[in-house]
Amino acid sequence: MLRVRKSAVGWAVALALTAAGLTPASPAAARPTIDWQPCPKDATAECGTLSLPVDWNRPRGERFDLALARRVATDPAARQGSLVFGPGGPGDSGVDRVVSGSSRFSADLRRRFDIVSFDPRGIGGSHPVVCSRDLLARQPQLIADQAQFDATLAGNALLRADCRARTGALYDHVDTTSAARDLDAIRSALGERQLTFHGSSYGTLLGERYAELYPDRVRAMVLEAAMDHSGDTRAFLDSQAATAEDAFDEFVAWCDRSSACALHGRDFRAIWAGLRTRAERGTLTDPKRPGVVLTPFELARLTHKEFYDTGRWPGLAEWLGTMDASASPATALSADAGPTAEAVASYPFAVFCQDWSLPVRDYREYAGHLRRVARLAPDLRYPTALFALATCLGTPQPVANPQHRLRVRTAVPLLLAATVHDPASGYGWATNVARQLGRHGVLLTYQGWGHGSYSTSPCVGQAVDAYLIDQVVPARGTNCPAIEPEV
Repeated sequence: MLRVRKSAVGWAVALALTAAGLTPASPAAARPTIDWQPCPKDATAECGTLSLPVDWNRPRGERFDLALARRVATDPAARQGSLVFGPGGPGDSGVDRVVSGSSRFSADLRRRFDIVSFDPRGIGGSHPVVCSRDLLARQPQLIADQAQFDATLAGNALLRADCRARTGALYDHVDTTSAARDLDAIRSALGERQLTFHGSSYGTLLGERYAELYPDRVRAMVLEAAMDHSGDTRAFLDSQAATAEDAFDEFVAWCDRSSACALHGRDFRAIWAGLRTRAERGTLTDPKRPGVVLTPFELARLTHKEFYDTGRWPGLAEWLGTMDASASPATALSADAGPTAEAVASYPFAVFCQDWSLPVRDYREYAGHLRRVARLAPDLRYPTALFALATCLGTPQPVANPQHRLRVRTAVPLLLAATVHDPASGYGWATNVARQLGRHGVLLTYQGWGHGSYSTSPCVGQAVDAYLIDQVVPARGTNCPAIEPEV
């Protein structure tokens, strides 16, 4: 049975550690083991835990349980080993992915490999980071002046202290370098000499770091919707702004050519400008949540989120059309209106601030970033990267896993599966990663849309399967044609 150790709530650090179940390490065995048992939610999958050090620099110190799940190969005679999936987010549950969504992989892969994944440290069933819900709610989406900039710095310091007290020692060790060492422990516990890995979105950061640390232990590694972890604050914001605006442009182009768009034949950009103006005035409400006002940032964030899957595009057009047709309300509720019973909430985004150094000196510098981003993304001018900037403001330096150019020397090239119009992991990120990898990486391009391509494009799927099963590397410059969004 899956064992989940819950963090203490509202106690001092010492009590939090005790309640969280963090205990001194026992003498390490030659190889870690996983006690697989039927999963509570679906007995056809297996769940288990792996005891790991909180701090890999202190392997005999406190430990936590990492939650895992697997589905064994459907054809034991054809089994080649384990395929480990690196979940995205940050915050996605690999356990949930295996229990309820392992069908994202082809029948051929599932026939030959045990599909294995996990909840990364600090997330889901792997000793989640927990913090005051009230402090989390105080985080600003955007910063308006120097006073709010200073208040954000102070608020973030309070939040870090609160999360550390409630979560325990693990709070300071949820970075992806630590997770890469967890991944190698998983490989060992599975009895695999080398790792076969498929990472998606934020999971590609994990794969990249693993390949740097353990190049000789990589059998095959797919990085789908790869992240470029080499840029500074400006490069990070600019690339995210350009990526978001490209996705917006592609949605507008689809709406212009497709009768499946509820706003087909109308001036979409004029409609959007009107909605954004109403949001800036505080008079735009969400038809899905009557009475709840949408800020300009929330309007952009919710819209951008729907670009991830082209199957959502018709629904997005309907939602925007409904708001365009609605009258401005006399009164509106705030977006966070309504009482909540829980005093604490999980905070999976903590890993981001330990993986990225995004310093901003003062409000003047921050405002300069806002103006530049608005020029790069004149329509979708508030990319979610701005929230990351505010959330990580004041993070002590140096961070545990700072940005740097990749240094990978694997025997088999890593396979980058990239989408030209990916709304989150921009194509520019993939091409930058490919340049950093050099002969140790190969870029496979899908010319279409959406966040990810393996389950979208049969062409990409076949190339990825051939690589994972037989280590057949696609020819450099391989392209897969776009598939028009289905309605």
